[in-house]
Amino acid sequence: MANNISSFDDFKLNKQLLNAVDELGFKDPTPIQIKAIPLATAGHDVIGIAQTGTGKTAAYLLPLLMKIKYAQGDHPRALILAPTRELILQIEENIKGLAVYTDLRFVSLYGGIGPKTQIENVQKGTDIIIATPGRFLDIYLKGELLTKMIKTLVIDEADKMMDMGFMPQLKRILEIIPVKRQNLLFSATMSPFVKKLSEEFLEFPEIVEVAPEKPTIDTIDQILYEVPNLKTKINFLEYLLQDETYSRIIVFVKTKGTADNVSKYLERRKLGSVRVIHSNKGQNSRINAMNEFKEGDLRILVSTDISARGIDVSMVSHVVNFDVPIIYEDYVHRIGRTGRANNEGIAITFANKAELLHIGKIEKLINQPIPRKKLPDEVKIEKTGYEEGQQMEMDIDAFKRKENPDFKGAFHDKKPRVFKKDVDKPNKYRSNKQSRPNRNAKKKRR
Repeated sequence: MANNISSFDDFKLNKQLLNAVDELGFKDPTPIQIKAIPLATAGHDVIGIAQTGTGKTAAYLLPLLMKIKYAQGDHPRALILAPTRELILQIEENIKGLAVYTDLRFVSLYGGIGPKTQIENVQKGTDIIIATPGRFLDIYLKGELLTKMIKTLVIDEADKMMDMGFMPQLKRILEIIPVKRQNLLFSATMSPFVKKLSEEFLEFPEIVEVAPEKPTIDTIDQILYEVPNLKTKINFLEYLLQDETYSRIIVFVKTKGTADNVSKYLERRKLGSVRVIHSNKGQNSRINAMNEFKEGDLRILVSTDISARGIDVSMVSHVVNFDVPIIYEDYVHRIGRTGRANNEGIAITFANKAELLHIGKIEKLINQPIPRKKLPDEVKIEKTGYEEGQQMEMDIDAFKRKENPDFKGAFHDKKPRVFKKDVDKPNKYRSNKQSRPNRNAKKKRR
């Protein structure tokens, strides 16, 4: 059946959805949509595997909206779970666009703000819940959610859900929703965790995989630079941002502290408007930053990986991996923020000597080498500080030990303990060349 599909009309969607698709500018369905939509529409459980930016969201939303059709009752009939607030808001935006000509009601539930307004929205009546697992359970345990009408469960970005440790919450949710339901699981990679998750709650699913030889999009030009330390990374980033072709940039970092420090430095250097998003930022701050970035009012967005999958902006010119991700699938998601909608993009990665060890694993994942380039002569190379150098050595040891449990690293040799008293107080008998008295001889004299 999939072979005969060449347009959205071939999916036999209702008029309301077709009008919305046309208004959104969707022309030809993507491979994941061609394979997944007919199966989901027919009621099958589906596992959909496809790289980022290939239309996975519409691949499950269109059959879901077709199934629900119109507003009915007060309680949710479909539940969509996703790992982050940003992704929840992105899915909500997609539903708004696709369901614009229907009367379907939907509510988003996520942390970072108080639950009062979200509970009030649920109480007004809803057909679809879009939620992070934690916030869904919070509101359910308050007695504000009736789940017996849920007939469809969608788990989006399942691999990230597993990486973030949501398995216990997912198991709890599976216990409180009806057993008889349709399940749709979508992910960018079929990791062992995703396989485990599918075994937990899917029965005889149809597996739809659109996996090219390279999991990264061809429109992305990837470059790797060996950058020895943090200060040199800052210098290089500043050098790159002097180029005006860097019009809309996402800088991905490993930690919230690094995100704050990098954004503050770029603000001081006046290299263009800059905002930062991570889990400690307030929800309004994160939403405003995303909106500014989408509208083109923001040049630089600094983000941790928690936001990597909730950023859907078609005109991102560059992605900079300031730090190499240690969850290798995150590399695919990071660089997938550029080169979207058939636009060309550039992904640049900075790696110190410890991070270079992970590059080989990433290259194996994406089935291609990442081209290396030498740092420009204009970039000042700073000396690596003692603490940063020690941390790199420990990271190298940890990596090698993970690869080989018998490996003994640079920090494994223990020096003999020397007690302070042995150093400060030399033996009085040795110091004056006297022999220690014989206790037995002393007793004889008595």
